[in-house]
Amino acid sequence: MEDSLQLEVHDLEVQVLTGIYSEETHLPQPLRISLTVDMVCPKRFDPDTLLSASKNYLDLKNAATTALPPGVHFTLIEGVADHICETLFLQDARVLRVQVKIVKLAIAEADEAIGVTLVRHRR
Repeated sequence: MEDSLQLEVHDLEVQVLTGIYSEETHLPQPLRISLTVDMVCPKRFDPDTLLSASKNYLDLKNAATTALPPGVHFTLIEGVADHICETLFLQDARVLRVQVKIVKLAIAEADEAIGVTLVRHRR
């Protein structure tokens, strides 16, 4: 069995231009985005291990926030998820797999979570 390292950032609330219906296309919608990223795992993390042995969690957060292109309208939230995956793969060759879960907050009526989960593997 192989060792594994997963970095996680969950429940980011991000305003994104997305949607297919006319009432959705004018203003950004609130999305809840969660990321799980599988990384190449070093053999050991000693107490004095440098950050460069892993990945900064802020890189994950930024991929789901500031790295989303301003003013771009994503027809589907699947496109938002794909953009986040691509950003993380391009940032770091040690990223092996990205899982992005997106919940559309504006369409919930009784606190249900309606959305998608996209998983991409490095090819």
